[in-house]
Amino acid sequence: MEPERETTEKRPAELGLWDAVSVIVGIVVGVSIFKAPPTVFSNVGSAWQGVAIWGLGGLVALAGALCYAELATTYPGSGGDYLYLNRAYGSLVGFLFAWTRLAVILTGNIAALAYVFGDYAVSLFGSEARAAVWFACAAVAGLTVFNVVGLKTGKSLQNLLSALKVLGLAGLLVAGLVKGSAAAWSVSQPVSGPGFGLSMILVLYAYGGWNDAVFVAADVREPRRNMPRALVLGTLLIAGLYILVNAAFVSALGFAGIRGSRTPAADVLGLWLGDRGVTGMSLMVMVSALGAVSGLILAGCRLHASVGADYRIFAWLGRWNARLNAPVYSLVTQALVSVFLIVVVGTEAGRNTVDRTVTAVGLPALPWSQYQGGFDTLVAGTSPLFWFFFLLTGISLLVLRYKDRERPRPFPVPLYPIVPLVFIAASGYMLYASVVYAGALSLMGIVPLVIGVPLYAVRGEAPTKRGYPGKREEG
Repeated sequence: MEPERETTEKRPAELGLWDAVSVIVGIVVGVSIFKAPPTVFSNVGSAWQGVAIWGLGGLVALAGALCYAELATTYPGSGGDYLYLNRAYGSLVGFLFAWTRLAVILTGNIAALAYVFGDYAVSLFGSEARAAVWFACAAVAGLTVFNVVGLKTGKSLQNLLSALKVLGLAGLLVAGLVKGSAAAWSVSQPVSGPGFGLSMILVLYAYGGWNDAVFVAADVREPRRNMPRALVLGTLLIAGLYILVNAAFVSALGFAGIRGSRTPAADVLGLWLGDRGVTGMSLMVMVSALGAVSGLILAGCRLHASVGADYRIFAWLGRWNARLNAPVYSLVTQALVSVFLIVVVGTEAGRNTVDRTVTAVGLPALPWSQYQGGFDTLVAGTSPLFWFFFLLTGISLLVLRYKDRERPRPFPVPLYPIVPLVFIAASGYMLYASVVYAGALSLMGIVPLVIGVPLYAVRGEAPTKRGYPGKREEG
């Protein structure tokens, strides 16, 4: 094994523009595009309104991408939000962000998407339902091994999975449009759910994750030029795919049909492939889930390595293998936490252990039965904390514009401050909506956040700590 080095050392940038776009597409286009459309269309009065909401969600995501493009080019280096929050609010907020991402937010997202892979693997192979937990664990372990082998291997796998995902959606699009009818667009029906608010929650969740690409900024060649391009191109590509795929759903199934479908992609593929459409749907979702998990593993480990380079308490996370050009300890730790969350949420023994722990300190047992499976449980429990820090990052752009007035900004946000305010308002709304939806399950994020405060008190700063006033910075 080659000697290991800290993340503060200069390492070769191996990701090009389209590698970064692939990471964004891989992370964002997960499973929501296959699950959310029926509920979205049930909460609008016409097909045109439903497709328009997907377009509106794309505009909100683009506003966020433009904000992150300014932050990523003004404060380059690994860590993304961690760097911006440190700079804007101080090291406590940055530390809590990084700690909770490792403890529950990012690892919980990895676990949730791995669960989707596991659920569909059970269906495809005819296994027992409880085997989904072990399929999910195998997905996390296998994809982590690919990334441990090195960045070149990890990015190649990510590019392959993203390409397969886009090709699958293209096939779905063709099937929908070929089998579709223009008459489907002239039908209108009353709203059958809470309305616009729920639709936007689901749509914005489907667009979530593009921001994780900033964690690999230090690995992107010419980041000041390529990061804004990747963020904007990736977001526009995803928005175009989402709008076209939903248009295909409506054309093929009709407005009433998309509202009543539980598996719209399988129903559309069934028009083209018959019974084989269900198998095709399972494979498409499994590839999409694997692509999202792979992207999160590739991007997330860079954040953990950054905080490891800054604090002695997590120093092992910051060690980088020179030969593999990979943060091996960070990758392994991230995988272990993700597998732990999968087992805790997905097994009766794990849930019982959590309930005994929370009731022992006077808190009520968690409402596991309100959520359908591991995916829904993990998404509900981690979303409030995710949107809380997303909101803080949006506000940090305004704060840093004031604090660092003289700092060069290679890519200033257009139409400032309108674009940041749109992103901040959307994040605030999503924070409120996710808290209401999660209820007591919000403890899944709140408890690690509280634990992070005493950890910060004993953190121990590294001598070459990055990203603070008066300290040496990357870039």
